[in-house]
Amino acid sequence: MENWSLVSICVLFGLTARWAVSLNSYSGAGKPPMFGDYEAQRHWQEVTYNLPVHEWYFNTTDNNLNYWGLDYPPLTAYHSLLCAHLINPDWVELHASRGHESYGHKLFMRATVLVADLLIYIPAVVLYSFYLSEGSNKKKVFLCILLYPGLILIDYGHFQYNSISLGLALWGVVVLGLGWDVLGSLAFVLSLNYKQMELYHSLPFFCYLLGKCFKQGLAGRGLFLLVKIAVTVLVTFALCWLPFLSDPGQILQVVHRLFPVGRGLFEDKVANTWCSLNVLIKIKTILSTDTQLYFSLTTTLLAILPSSIKLLMKPTLWQFKLALVNSSLAFFLFSFQVHEKSILLPALPVCLLLNDLPLPAIWFLQASTFSMLPLFLKDGLLVPYVVTSLAFLFFSIYLLSAFEHCSEDKLRLGPYRRLLICIVRRYGYLSNCINKDHFYFSITAMAGLSFMSVALAPPDQLPDLFPLLVSVFSYLHFLGLLLYFNIVQIAEPLQSVRKNQKKSN
Repeated sequence: MENWSLVSICVLFGLTARWAVSLNSYSGAGKPPMFGDYEAQRHWQEVTYNLPVHEWYFNTTDNNLNYWGLDYPPLTAYHSLLCAHLINPDWVELHASRGHESYGHKLFMRATVLVADLLIYIPAVVLYSFYLSEGSNKKKVFLCILLYPGLILIDYGHFQYNSISLGLALWGVVVLGLGWDVLGSLAFVLSLNYKQMELYHSLPFFCYLLGKCFKQGLAGRGLFLLVKIAVTVLVTFALCWLPFLSDPGQILQVVHRLFPVGRGLFEDKVANTWCSLNVLIKIKTILSTDTQLYFSLTTTLLAILPSSIKLLMKPTLWQFKLALVNSSLAFFLFSFQVHEKSILLPALPVCLLLNDLPLPAIWFLQASTFSMLPLFLKDGLLVPYVVTSLAFLFFSIYLLSAFEHCSEDKLRLGPYRRLLICIVRRYGYLSNCINKDHFYFSITAMAGLSFMSVALAPPDQLPDLFPLLVSVFSYLHFLGLLLYFNIVQIAEPLQSVRKNQKKSN
């Protein structure tokens, strides 16, 4: 009873933080003619409410795809339709409601995100924290995951519904961890049919389940499990896409909308490889779009291959969590057409490592929030960004005793040490810097760049100087942590992980 009272307090605290952020501005507020993501979500409600299903993804006189055309999978469209039926009809009136802004509408839209959190994301976090997280820090881990500022600021500030797709993916992780493989497959397919970016997590789910089938034997129980999973995936996809299956042209158009290759390799100042490299080599100018696509696809596959092979050979929950981090982060760093908000995809599995690897996880989560700073400033979310970031850092470092888990053993740095010993002889000093001193330096640099982005005007010849500095600085963090998490997954056996956890508890 006491545990659930504490859970209720944590949930109330997390909801209070979310609603406080929701009182601030949102994407594109008062900025016609295109406004922003808030208007995009409202417009999808308008389209799905007023037009037949076969027109949702097509350019027509009533559906101008150049004005926030629907470019997410069918479950997002169905969710928009559901919200539209609960709303004031004037707010989704065809054409006349374009750019509608009012206090009542803002209150409704914010409430829809809160309800989605309560129904999908938060219950999944509760189950993971109390049933799959080992040790005595379960309530502390739960609170820290709820207070992750990146997701709060994007969903409740900027305005999106990332908690739905991420929550469904987390449900997949939870039920797979509990041994319910078919339900886990169902949950992940639903997440993929809500947002196509869940492809970032797809290969670990595939390798984990296939590895379990191999382990059980494809001549016996493993084959039966594989058939059950395959049928579940196909039936779920068929049900989600049912209104579009009668016409192949409909399917092709939806797929075309989901994967807009023509937009190019990257947009804005995203903290990935191609944007950072573009500072020195103008990739988008030198290479054709097709070459960029093939090049990014090749590098992404190469980056995720070691992690995926290890998971396939050893399908355990620990390996699964690390593979989710490594796959999604590799996709973010190397894949085609990446947005800054996509860093939330690797952030979700990193949250699942807060109990196992607190300092690297906290470091990554704070860097991921910082990487979206230009977007937050554009949306007028400076104060929520500062307050939520400081709150997360304080609670996570204090509650999880992050600096007490800085030894080489607890950071799983044994293989890392052997890798670097050939380059750096005085590794003891380097280890200390990586674990603690570099963390302080990194956070200080983030604070400094945040201050400069707000207080200083960039040179006239370099108008994007500060967003670019934020992007490149964040990218270096992500690249280093990708190497770290890969080494932890590939080189360290699961048995030693559990043994260390028992000793620490």
